[in-house]
Amino acid sequence: MSVNRSVLEKKTDKELEQYIKPDSRFVPEAIEHAFEILKSRGKEFTEEENQRINLLRAEKNKKEEINISPNYIKASNIIYLSAGLGVINLFFMYLSLGIDSINALFMGFSSIAFVAGIGYLARRGANWIKYVLLISFILSFFLGFIRVLIFLINIIPLSGFIVITQASLQIWALILLFKISQTKKLN
Repeated sequence: MSVNRSVLEKKTDKELEQYIKPDSRFVPEAIEHAFEILKSRGKEFTEEENQRINLLRAEKNKKEEINISPNYIKASNIIYLSAGLGVINLFFMYLSLGIDSINALFMGFSSIAFVAGIGYLARRGANWIKYVLLISFILSFFLGFIRVLIFLINIIPLSGFIVITQASLQIWALILLFKISQTKKLN
């Protein structure tokens, strides 16, 4: 339920003071708006009233905190591990193949930053990030994952193994992220 601030602004100071009394039965948002309106009109508040509004704001912020599932944290750690392996693989390929192209290094670090960003958003509890990870994984698989993997296994077997490990970790993270939705629906 939202409170229309403009309705409260039309009220007199006396009416607004009813909102901020300790025995007030108004919703916290209305009390906070009344407090802000009175403050903008120049009313001085007692220390008790200031403490009460600060406590009210703290309770409101506490309720707004997102409860992050442990699976989000696990998935985030797995995604970070995948990004870390990507950094190792990039340096390994740089040394093995002698890649001296700035564009190739930029593309590699951009991909790693993208994966790390997905990990960060998963840790923050962004529910939609699982779809981004799924779509990017499917696109990368169909757009050349197999060809790159065959090339790497033939030329640099260790690098091919790292790519397979990264793909496995990302699949594991996807399973954890989608498992969250299933458990929430059951409750």
